[in-house]
Amino acid sequence: MEEKKQSKGKKILKGIGIFFLIMIVISVLFPKTEEPNNQTQATQQETAQVQEPKEQEQPEAPSVPKEYENALKKAQTYSDTMYMSKKGLYEQLTSEYGEQFPAEAAQYAVDNVNADFKENALKKAKTYQNDMSMSKQAIYDQLVSEYGEQFTEEEAQYAINNLE
Repeated sequence: MEEKKQSKGKKILKGIGIFFLIMIVISVLFPKTEEPNNQTQATQQETAQVQEPKEQEQPEAPSVPKEYENALKKAQTYSDTMYMSKKGLYEQLTSEYGEQFPAEAAQYAVDNVNADFKENALKKAKTYQNDMSMSKQAIYDQLVSEYGEQFTEEEAQYAINNLE
């Protein structure tokens, strides 16, 4: 009986791992691109025409190292396509099996990524509910597990509360 539980757990983790691997490959092969909004372009053109040259230039914002920018781009991709948690993003960015960014670059990325982690938890929970037919308790456990998604308890509870 004990072996069946472990075997079932291993199968679930293996399935999740394969799912993530497929999602990474898809996100690399088909990056999300957005077309500019025509109204935004028109507004930008009008603004450019209205602005007069400034007599004094303002000092430039502090330069961010390219590696930090790259880590932020990767974090945004993972958040947008795989709905990862903050801790999950950090571990993926620093992992020797992942992106291998330095800790400082990964922390910069996690601190500056444009993500709603409660919504990421909800989207991930819906995936587990629809694709893996998991119970709400099993989904919650997977969302907060240090071996799973690593969302905070608050983020996971938000997801569970908003599932159908």
